[in-house]
Amino acid sequence: MNKIEHIGIAVKNLEQGNNLYTSLLGEAPYKSEEVESEKVVTSFFKSGPNKIELLAATDANSPIAKFIDKKGEGLHHIAFAVDNIFEEMDRLQKAGFQLLSETPKRGADNKLVCFVHPKSAHGVLVELCQEIK
Repeated sequence: MNKIEHIGIAVKNLEQGNNLYTSLLGEAPYKSEEVESEKVVTSFFKSGPNKIELLAATDANSPIAKFIDKKGEGLHHIAFAVDNIFEEMDRLQKAGFQLLSETPKRGADNKLVCFVHPKSAHGVLVELCQEIK
């Protein structure tokens, strides 16, 4: 894993989340995108070299909606940039980590993504991200 790619934060209302984080960081989001496969709409902010992704559900049955219903708004995941997501997934499975999918999916911000189950990482949902070239 190369670096923390971004920190994901679940919000009930993306417009309100955007307003809050614009005030907090002093800059508006640089990008917003819907990921239909995950039933979520996202906004991305930069703070120095770091990125923050706000995620809001577009469907009451989406993973983000279920997360907010169970835990409330807040930290959802930490994403790590990887060079080869397939090799990293294989390495983690061999090390005993449980992945949430057998193959990576297309995610936001032009990335292939795969998640590590929080039960495998002391309660933290970990996302692997590989830039799509």
